Amino acid sequence: MPKPGDLVQVTRAASVQFVEPIRCRVVRMLDWITYDGWVWLDVYQLDGKGDAVARRSIFVQPAGLRVLRPAPAPAPASRPALARRSTASGAGRNAGSSYG
Repeated sequence: MPKPGDLVQVTRAASVQFVEPIRCRVVRMLDWITYDGWVWLDVYQLDGKGDAVARRSIFVQPAGLRVLRPAPAPAPASRPALARRSTASGAGRNAGSSYG
């Protein structure tokens, strides 16, 4: 099954409508009801340079798709360390101010 980000070649093996093969970048698999063995894919159709030229929803058999380059593994989420101010010396945010 193709995953978001996968680069695939769509040919007649995937669906008879693709007499001329096209290259696509998968956006997502749509959860529309289909026949067994078929899926709807939301894709960007790519030109010869790899630039997106059209966004399409295509009805294909995943077994007929040729994955050209799998999507890269997601990078682990990292959070920057937050700097904490020391208030032990009484130099907190309100030091020196008076309420009254």
